[in-house]
Amino acid sequence: MKLVPASLLSLAVAAAVALPAQANEHAADPSSEVPTAEGVASVSPALADYTENLLLGEVWEREGLSTRDRSVATLAAVIARDHRVEIRAQLEHALDHGVTPAEISEIITHLAFYTGWGNAMSALNVAKDVFAEHDIGADQLPPADPELLPLDEEAEQARQEIVQETYGGSSEGVLHYTTEALFKDLWLRPGLTPRDRSMVTVSALIASGKTEQVGFHLNRAMDNGLTRGEASELLTQLAFYAGWPNIFSTLPVAKEVFESRAE
Repeated sequence: MKLVPASLLSLAVAAAVALPAQANEHAADPSSEVPTAEGVASVSPALADYTENLLLGEVWEREGLSTRDRSVATLAAVIARDHRVEIRAQLEHALDHGVTPAEISEIITHLAFYTGWGNAMSALNVAKDVFAEHDIGADQLPPADPELLPLDEEAEQARQEIVQETYGGSSEGVLHYTTEALFKDLWLRPGLTPRDRSMVTVSALIASGKTEQVGFHLNRAMDNGLTRGEASELLTQLAFYAGWPNIFSTLPVAKEVFESRAE
């Protein structure tokens, strides 16, 4: 199965490289222009101070989660919230922190399913310009139809049985595509490790306020290699990008997951 967003991003990047004037014109769009420190201070000196000294100077430097992982999670969160100014900023940070163009492409593709096609297309529009500015071409992006990672048949069968028991009879189309498009295709694409896909998913769910989905995916993330310490620090990072209410709604779910896995 060929997933559309990967192909669209390849085409968008090719178009941006071919038409740099158009890309630069779009980059000047105020909806995605990153404000300077001076610009922030001209409206809110306090916010400028918090940004420089608390967020960038302290939170991003905390131990427990690598800077690269912080970039992956933060990019997922701001895409989920369609915060275009932050999407541009976090794309730049991600490239600086070692997230590859192929991984960024896969993050956007993954989030088409978990935050909706519209959010993915908004992120794609910003990424197209950032990629053009960095001379990132379609040859650096993952193919639409790669050789997939092996499927854990036993775990997938157990997941299907639980989903069928819980939701069977509600929408067979949803259950069909959950199996065939998500868990037998999207989750097996090799452009992101299973751990990274889980981290992207958990971050997007928290940022979207979908607390009821976090337990399953946080467990899956830890099964895929995210440690308890990393998961805890992920919540700290996301408090600043998803907001305190979303994090405090998530804390009881995370606590239950951590305690159940410690038993």
